[in-house]
Amino acid sequence: MINWQKSNDVLGTLNRGNPCESGLCTLCRADCHGKCETWMSCLVGRKMLYPRDFGNVTAGSGNTLHLGVSYNSLRIMGANYGAEGLKEDMTNSADDCIFPRVNIETEFGYFEKTKSRLPIMTGALGSTFIAAKYWDSLAIGAALAGFPIVIGENVVGIDREAVIENGKIKIAPELDRRIQTYLRYFDGYGAIIVQMNVEDTRNGVAEYVIEKYGDKVILELKWGQGAKSIGGEIQVKDIEYARFLKKRGYVLDPDPEKPEVIEAYNSGAIKSFARHSRLGYTDLSSVEEVREEFLESVNYLRNIGFKKITLKTGSYGMTGLAMAIKFATEAKLDLLTIDGSGGGTGMSPWNMMESWGVPSILLHSKAYEYACILASKGYKVVDMAFAGGFAREDHIFKALALGSPFVKIICMGRALMIPAFVGSNIEGALHPERKEKVNGNWDSLPQSVAQIGLKAEEIFAGYHEVKNKVGEEEMKNIPYGAIAVWTLADKLGAGLQQLMAGARKFSLQAIKRSDIASANRETERETKIPFITELNNEEALRILEI
Repeated sequence: MINWQKSNDVLGTLNRGNPCESGLCTLCRADCHGKCETWMSCLVGRKMLYPRDFGNVTAGSGNTLHLGVSYNSLRIMGANYGAEGLKEDMTNSADDCIFPRVNIETEFGYFEKTKSRLPIMTGALGSTFIAAKYWDSLAIGAALAGFPIVIGENVVGIDREAVIENGKIKIAPELDRRIQTYLRYFDGYGAIIVQMNVEDTRNGVAEYVIEKYGDKVILELKWGQGAKSIGGEIQVKDIEYARFLKKRGYVLDPDPEKPEVIEAYNSGAIKSFARHSRLGYTDLSSVEEVREEFLESVNYLRNIGFKKITLKTGSYGMTGLAMAIKFATEAKLDLLTIDGSGGGTGMSPWNMMESWGVPSILLHSKAYEYACILASKGYKVVDMAFAGGFAREDHIFKALALGSPFVKIICMGRALMIPAFVGSNIEGALHPERKEKVNGNWDSLPQSVAQIGLKAEEIFAGYHEVKNKVGEEEMKNIPYGAIAVWTLADKLGAGLQQLMAGARKFSLQAIKRSDIASANRETERETKIPFITELNNEEALRILEI
C-alpha cells in the first residue's frame, strides 16, 4: 500500500488520521478540528491553491506519489503555445486567454441537457444519519454554487413519519424536506437527483416523486457503488426502531425479533443493529434477462412522466461495467455514474471496502475503452460521471481527461460533505443557541479556525460572494455549512481553471486524453495513457529535423 503523506508543510495542512489517495483521512470525522487541504479550503478557499507565508518562503514539489497505479500517478501536461476551446466572445490574445476566463461549465443529458456551473456533483447522500443532519448545508450550498446533488437510497423507508400504504407512499416528510430545501435556491444550474434501489421501488418512490414534483427532479436507478457490493447499510441503536425497519421490509443484523437477541440487547451485550438493503436482479440468470428488465423499468419510468433518468453503478468488474455502459446507452439515459472502489459515505463493512471491487482508475480506464467500442459501432454513448476518491481540482482534471470525451462531470462523495461539517461546527460555536439545530460539535472555535478569524465574515472567504448572490436579508437563512460548500467549490473551480489554462484549454470540451501522461510504466500499461517522455515524442523528433 502506498503511504500517502500525512502533512504538507507548503500548504500548512495536516491529516488527523491516515490519509488515502484522495488526500482525505481514511476516517473523516464530522467533529474534526482540521486541518487537511479540503478542510482548510472550506474556510480560506482559493488561498489553498498557493504556498503559505508568501514573501518569506520558496517552495519545491515534494511529490513522491508516482508509485503504483492511481490517479496520483498521472501527470497533467501543459503547453507552451496555442489556445483551444475559446468562448465566442474571446480572442486568442494574451489579454483574453487568462485563467479566470476559462469556461468550466458543463452539461449532460440525452434529450434535454442539465447544466452545471462547474463539473462536480455530490455522491448519493441517502439514509445515513450524517446525510440527514447536514442536508441543509449540503443542499443549499450545492444549489447556490450551481451543481447537482443526489438524494440517496432508502430515505423514505427509514423515515418514521413516512406513511406507506399498500406499496404507495402517502406522506414522505424527510424526502420532501430534502427536495424542497434544494429547490428553494435552485436557479437553473445543477439538479436534484433522487436515487432508487430495490426497497424504494417497492415503496413507490418514483410514483410519489413524479406526482408531486414532476420534471423538477431527476430519477436515478441504482445498481451499486464502489464502497460495497451488498447494498446500503445504516446502524441504529434503538431496538424498537430496528423492529420498525424490519417491518418496513429491511434486513436487520442481528434480528431484533429473536428472543436471544432481545436478551442480549437488554443486558447490554448488543448495542446496535445494522440495517441492510436487498440485492437487485437476484431472480435473473443471464445478461439478456437483465437487459430486458432494465429497459422495461426505464420505459415504465418514462411512461409515468420522468424526462431525465440516470444510472449509478459500482465496481462489479468488466461484465457489469460493459452491461451498464451498453444498457444505459441503449436506454438513452441522461448520465451513467461509474463508482470505483473503495470509499463510502455510509456504514460500509470495512474489510469489504478494503478488498472488494475494482479501484477507480482501473475501472475508469476500461469504461473509456468500452465507450470507444460502442462509439465505433455508431452509438451515441451515454454521458458519464466518474466517481471514487476525488477531492481536489487536479483529480477533476485528470478524470475528465482520462474519460474524454464521454465524461462530463465528476462525482465527489466525502470531499463535498466536509464543508457541511466544518461550517456547522463553526456556526454552533459562534452561536450556541443554534448548535443543536445545525448539529454543531464544538463548544468554541479551535485554534485552527480562530487564527483565520472570529466571525463568519472573517472566516469564510466566500461569505461576501454568497451574500451578494442571495442578499443581506436572505443571508440570515443561509447555514454556515452552505457558505463553506460555496467556498470549497470556488477553490476547486479556480484551481481547475488554472490547470486548464496551463494546458491551453479554455473550455471543458477541449480537454483530451493527451493532456495527461503516465508517471510510471505500470500506469501506462493499465490506462493506455502514454508514459510521460513518450507523449508527443514523435512530434518532438520531427521538430528537431526542421
